[in-house]
Amino acid sequence: MSLSIVILAAGKGSRMKSAMPKIMHKLAGTTLLEHVIETAQTLSPQSMAVVCGNAADQVLPLLAEMDVPVVMQHEQLGTGHAVMQADAVFSDVEQVLVLYGDVPLTQQSTLNALVNCGNNNSLRILTTQLDDPTGYGRIVRNDAGNVICITEQKDADQQTLAIKEVNSGIMVLPAKWLQRSLSKLSNNNAQGEYYLTDMVALAVNDGLEIKTVCCDDNAEVAGVNTRQQLAELERHYQQLQANELMARGVTLADPARIDIRGTLLTGTDITIDVNVILEGNVTIADNVEIGANCIIKDSTIGEGTIILANSMIDSSEVGTNVNIGPFARLRPGTVLSANSKIGNFVETKNANIGEGSKVNHLSYIGDTDMGSNVNIGAGTITCNYDGVNKHRTTIGDNVFIGSDSQLIAPITVEAGATIGAGTTLRKDAPKSALTLTKSVQKTVEGWKRPVKIKK
Repeated sequence: MSLSIVILAAGKGSRMKSAMPKIMHKLAGTTLLEHVIETAQTLSPQSMAVVCGNAADQVLPLLAEMDVPVVMQHEQLGTGHAVMQADAVFSDVEQVLVLYGDVPLTQQSTLNALVNCGNNNSLRILTTQLDDPTGYGRIVRNDAGNVICITEQKDADQQTLAIKEVNSGIMVLPAKWLQRSLSKLSNNNAQGEYYLTDMVALAVNDGLEIKTVCCDDNAEVAGVNTRQQLAELERHYQQLQANELMARGVTLADPARIDIRGTLLTGTDITIDVNVILEGNVTIADNVEIGANCIIKDSTIGEGTIILANSMIDSSEVGTNVNIGPFARLRPGTVLSANSKIGNFVETKNANIGEGSKVNHLSYIGDTDMGSNVNIGAGTITCNYDGVNKHRTTIGDNVFIGSDSQLIAPITVEAGATIGAGTTLRKDAPKSALTLTKSVQKTVEGWKRPVKIKK
């Protein structure tokens, strides 16, 4: 059966207390709406559209970037009214799946089960059981257990309010029947809105079969209306990620203190300490150790590497058996070869560090191509920026650079060269020779320190 998906995302979300629409708030580093769209796309629908309304100017750029069609709901008159605006989207399909832009954690498997539990003559509803169903529409069944309607909280009597099975809002409807029936919706209710849930009663009257799938995990159908609810879903999502990591052979010092904000590929026997954040696309090979409070973004970490505490790695490639940190920062474009070392308070950027080379502490290496077995002394910097343009530094194999040296790019230090401590290098340094900028040490006899003037 051909499928169209309509994602309702026109609401304001006033309880978020934000100038930003709630669907643009982020969970695990990704907007709520993106979560829903990405899951929807896994179902390979024939057509899809997002219904926008409130603060559309903030939402439209994202949808343009994701190449997702938009339908506007200029007046927010309820979920049924929102689907009315999108009727052209599902004119050529057999069934319509309605999703919500503020319900981010529904799983593909759950939606597949919902789509496939019926046919073109059935309406399918995703439900769940809640201990406290306050605020949700109740699934009302007859004595035979068949669904006869969904009653919203504001319109429910005391008997109906006692029902624990609730409507998630997510449903699959026969497309042709839906188009014919939308005009029958009424706004004669407490909210004065056109409810999509009223389609259930219409379907019963028309003799359509009503099927339900009950979702065991309430978080899959939980919407975000407040920042507290967003935080709760964040923790739930992160716990799921942590459980999956441990099942794949990763040791977590504390599963409650790791954040994954993207896609993570892992090997086995990896150890991750507390408060580690993994963003974007990260790949971590076997036997890697990551210390506390590290942030790794869009990077690849090679087998056997050790990353000590409080280090930041962004858009970098780290080879095998590398040692990094503590308090190291690898900026975009850093490539570390096997057995290299980046020590404490070292920053690199757009730099290729050769095999076995060491930048031990308190140095900045930027826009640099470094050979193998190089030793960089403490306090060394590559002066790569002239105020307008960046220039590269080239360092050959087996170079030794003394502490507190400055290499003013563009410059080349040839293989085997030694640079004396405190050198400011303005010209290329020849291979296998000592280069230094000479300074004369002198002593001033009888010199007295300044004394603080009393006021």
